[in-house]
Order: sequence, then C-alpha cells, then structure tokens
Amino acid sequence: MNLLLTADASAAGGGMSMIIMLVAMFAIFYFLIIRPENKKKKKTEEMRSSLSLGDGITTIGGITGKIVQITEDTITFETGEDRVRLQVKKWAISTTDKMEAAEAAAAQSRGKK
Repeated sequence: MNLLLTADASAAGGGMSMIIMLVAMFAIFYFLIIRPENKKKKKTEEMRSSLSLGDGITTIGGITGKIVQITEDTITFETGEDRVRLQVKKWAISTTDKMEAAEAAAAQSRGKK
C-alpha cells in the first residue's frame, strides 16, 4: 500500500515538472522570437506612418527615390535624374534615409564602446 502512494506522488510530481518545462519553453520562445518581432513590426509601422514629402526611401524591391506625393495607402516617388515617378503601397516601403542614418550612427557608437 505504501508503495502505491509513493508511485502516485512521483507521477504527480512528474506532471508538475512537465508543466513547468512547457511554461519555461513558452517564456523563452516569447522573449527570443515573438517580442522582438512585434517590436520590429511596430517600429516599421511608425516609420511608414511618419513619412513626409522629400524623404528618401527604399522599397522592399530595392528601388530608391524621393517622395513627391502621399495618400492614405499609397506613395508616389521619383527615382534618379530622369524623374520617373512610381506609385507603391505604403507596406512596400522598407527603409528611409533617416532610418538608415540612425541605424548606422547606433552601430558606430556601439563599435566605439
């Protein structure tokens, strides 16, 4: 009878440790993958909402230019000296010149330390 009680107690303890391991794995997954991705999405969305005329941009396809017109969901920009105008959706903007300069300055300051 005593042997049965200890077997039940160890099985219950094993189940509890399994739950703790699952919670720990989820916490690690959240802090290493989900949270940084959400921060990156939020930063990109703020960048896209703060675009203004004359800003230099790069699209996700690698095309660069200066913004000449902004509507609610599209952006028109000029590329190069021939002044070709392209119209793209806001979600297609990858980076701005301001954003790239800020990242370069941050990387340079990290390199000095």
